[in-house]
Amino acid sequence: MKYNRCGRSGLLLPEISLGLWHNFGSVDNFDNAESIAKEAFDKGITHFDLANNYGPVPGSAEENFGKILWHNFQGNLRDEIVISTKAGYTMWDGPYGDWGSRKYLLSSLDQSLKRMNIDYVDIFYSHRPDPETPIEETMMALDHAVRSGKALYVGISNYSAEQTRVAVDVLKQLGTPCLIHQAKYSMLERWVENGLLDVLEEKGVGCIAFSPLAQGLLTDKYLNGIPENSRAHNPNGHLKEDEVTQERIQKLIQLNEIAQNRNQSLAQMALAWLQKDKRITSVLIGASSVKQLCNNIDCLENTEFTHDELNAIEKILV
Repeated sequence: MKYNRCGRSGLLLPEISLGLWHNFGSVDNFDNAESIAKEAFDKGITHFDLANNYGPVPGSAEENFGKILWHNFQGNLRDEIVISTKAGYTMWDGPYGDWGSRKYLLSSLDQSLKRMNIDYVDIFYSHRPDPETPIEETMMALDHAVRSGKALYVGISNYSAEQTRVAVDVLKQLGTPCLIHQAKYSMLERWVENGLLDVLEEKGVGCIAFSPLAQGLLTDKYLNGIPENSRAHNPNGHLKEDEVTQERIQKLIQLNEIAQNRNQSLAQMALAWLQKDKRITSVLIGASSVKQLCNNIDCLENTEFTHDELNAIEKILV
């Protein structure tokens, strides 16, 4: 595993990080989740990414990860891992359980620490910008999280390029630099290329890509349509059936042909493709099994692309 410097900071993050958005909640098999986390660490993944509402039920991923920490990462091992969590989406009822107020963010952080049974997180994020709360208030809450010793670094997620510029400048004035931006980025979701990555490079902020496989679209699962056990077939999933169009399937088939010529799966190529941009500090993957985790990590065996490969990929994606 290679470790990349996160922006202009002292923190190094692994090329591949593990996200606990799925498969670590109360509805999931705990032993399986624990095996995934242990294997990830053994493979060099030192960064584990959570949010207050990960589950289901909301909060249960943090609770389960706290148990995994207690069973496997006691003592100095806590100092060998990076734990991140976030607040910004709906977590509890009433006016104080959502968005970006100081009250919500700091209350949420306290609850997250209690669920995981830890004294601090390494990175605390504002999970999304709040259109009603002044950005200064949200950034002051992040600054307070660091000054209170409950977070070592802070970041933002899902902020536009312009919102990011403002947030980074406010945090700098407060004396707590913005470490990282977590953004949705994949072959099929490329909004970050329209200004955000330039802002992050200019400001010295790292970037970690989430949903790099587009909720499973960039795998071999959908090459022949929508299987019954897929996220798209699940009415409660984030990937909707109408997103799996015939036009998109044809693009996936063509991309898969390039991947096969590289001796990679489509998923491995999609993950490797993100690594080509040096502004990407880490790529955040999920896993439903140890086997899937290891298959995805194997993308690191071939992260180089020829000009012809990149041009061919670009022609398919446009």
